Amino acid sequence: MQQQKISMRGITKVFATDEMETHALRGIDLQIFAGDFVSICGPSGCGKSTLLSLLGLLDMPTEGSYQIEGQEVSGLSLSEAAFIRNEKIGFIFQSFNLIDELTVFDNIALPLRYRRNAVPKAELQERVMACLKTVDMSHRAGHRPNQLSGGQQQRIAIARALVGSPALLLVDEPTGNLDSKNGDAVMDMLSELNSNGTTLCMVTHDPRYADMASRKLHLLDGRILDADGTPLSQQAQQAPLRQVAGH
Repeated sequence: MQQQKISMRGITKVFATDEMETHALRGIDLQIFAGDFVSICGPSGCGKSTLLSLLGLLDMPTEGSYQIEGQEVSGLSLSEAAFIRNEKIGFIFQSFNLIDELTVFDNIALPLRYRRNAVPKAELQERVMACLKTVDMSHRAGHRPNQLSGGQQQRIAIARALVGSPALLLVDEPTGNLDSKNGDAVMDMLSELNSNGTTLCMVTHDPRYADMASRKLHLLDGRILDADGTPLSQQAQQAPLRQVAGH
């Protein structure tokens, strides 16, 4: 039986002001299993960024259940959420988010240095170098990010996301700041990582890259739709999402 990495049930997110309420997410049901490659696409304002923030524990839902590897995380404090995020979630951003003052090695090592339990120096060195080898950037360990091309910086960002062996890799428009050649290379690398067992959830506007995922979901008006336009929440009781949403 396949291990469930992520389970969202009845997730809503409401942003309220004195004048109005904005319902960004409406009853999201989502399951992601070990080895999945899920793409989420949809028009501007459909809730993609909000969903990604909740998946990455950067924000908390208004209602609903969110579990990561069986652990309920929807009601965590900010500090607890930060620890779980560091241990369970890897992020790849459109803008790379590398620190120019640090070497490539130290950028990749950052998630391990913020662990609750200190990672021994020898293990940290081994894990960072293994991730650099995975993205074919071992020869750049001592460089600074501003000495690298955009494509190389995104490879380093992927290595940083992988170094903590996360339960889930969240990928936010990974090719948005790259030309088509480098974008294709980054997507090929992500596909290879998935083939080797890494679990991915990617938000993208590019239909070519969305189609590379093994499961393609659409977000519209705060609801996840299957390929035929049916809200997945209506199907949740009928079959696992992996079966109803496969592409």
